[in-house]
Amino acid sequence: MSDFDLVITGRVVGTDHVRDKGYVAVRAGRIERVGEGTPPSATTRHDFGNAFVLPGAIDAQVHSRSQKGQEDFVWSTRSAAAGGVTTIVDMPYDDGNLICTAEKLKTKAAEAGEQARVDFALYGTVDPQEGPARIGEMVAAGAAGFKFSTFGTHPQRFPRIPPQTLQACFAEIARHGLIAGVHNENDEMIRDAEARVAQAGITDYRAHGLARPPLAEALATAEVYEIAAATGCSGHIVHCSIGRGYELCENYRRNGFDTTIEACVHYLVLDEENDVSRLVGKAKINPPIRSRSEVERLWQHLAAGHVTIVSTDHVSWSEDRKSDPVMARNASGVPGLEALYQLLIKGLVERELPISWAARLLAANPARLFRIGQAKGALALGRDADITVMAHDPRRYDPALSGHNFVGWSPYEGIELPYRPVATFLRGELIFDGKDVLAAPGSGRFVSPARH
Repeated sequence: MSDFDLVITGRVVGTDHVRDKGYVAVRAGRIERVGEGTPPSATTRHDFGNAFVLPGAIDAQVHSRSQKGQEDFVWSTRSAAAGGVTTIVDMPYDDGNLICTAEKLKTKAAEAGEQARVDFALYGTVDPQEGPARIGEMVAAGAAGFKFSTFGTHPQRFPRIPPQTLQACFAEIARHGLIAGVHNENDEMIRDAEARVAQAGITDYRAHGLARPPLAEALATAEVYEIAAATGCSGHIVHCSIGRGYELCENYRRNGFDTTIEACVHYLVLDEENDVSRLVGKAKINPPIRSRSEVERLWQHLAAGHVTIVSTDHVSWSEDRKSDPVMARNASGVPGLEALYQLLIKGLVERELPISWAARLLAANPARLFRIGQAKGALALGRDADITVMAHDPRRYDPALSGHNFVGWSPYEGIELPYRPVATFLRGELIFDGKDVLAAPGSGRFVSPARH
């Protein structure tokens, strides 16, 4: 009789070290032993040699439904599985449906559950006219956190939440022990900058960065952290493109506040001079891609431990929404689920940073942030056996080649990635074998924070 259902061997990556001849033993979908040396017997065994065995990634920022008739969970989670992402946290700004009530959140969870190939958690948000009134009911319905914006992208779909309403919402969220995540751009500064750029007649790739200056981001970041400090809420910046934002986060953290900050992978990879100039609308993101010097500042903060998590801010806009030569007319956001793990590992390897940081930034820290660490986020006893295996196999990224992405374009196309996922396991089941996504729609489960 075998000791375990499944044993996986390889270079097992923890958050602070690597077991070069390691193994992970699984029973009933959960990890029961992690060790080094001779592995125990199992019904099924996968030997991955020198490949890295990592915890499945938790992508903290995914927009599966930003465009009706486009991607949805059936495709976003397929890309996730193929990229070693075993849990996605989906944003509440669906096209035509602001997820701001318990009923809407429950409906979305049910619909996503029929489609998802990996596990998923959901952000909730608020109607600006209602403020915090429905936060409690959304917590009870399983919201993993709450998302707000200091910038008004759209009055119904993606509204601005003014500071006095943020304060009331943060105070209510603090009662439930969850995070308040905020899109951090100062509305007034951007409106003024947009008008100035339009008046100057600048319409090419430069227009977006000029219309959303770094100071607009820094001001909003400071506002968020100050409101969090005043209310005792866990304040989270959902994307930061400037070094100053990480400095602010670290300053508040050192003063005893629970402040966290997210570096979307595009801010660590792309720059304005070389990439936005070439890709134009396909590199339009809010906040904008910054200069190469700013990218290097972000890596300095990552190396110093000032980055809490790394995510994608994934959204698969149809190509016609990203191909206008007038920069301002393009939709904001890019796909990235399939490439997230590979891109971060590439950056870590090139800068001689520990591979274990990938386990921390993509799994352990997101699990803590969304209060789902009881089941997710590490190759550790009692956790779900969510496992990603990355093998050294350099190749240039082609988003259309795998067939696992709803769109065939990506700002990362052509980048040489040194490692690629050769296996993804969800709760001990092989859902990606290095070529094909094996998980059927409905394999994923709705994940909610631990309730105390």
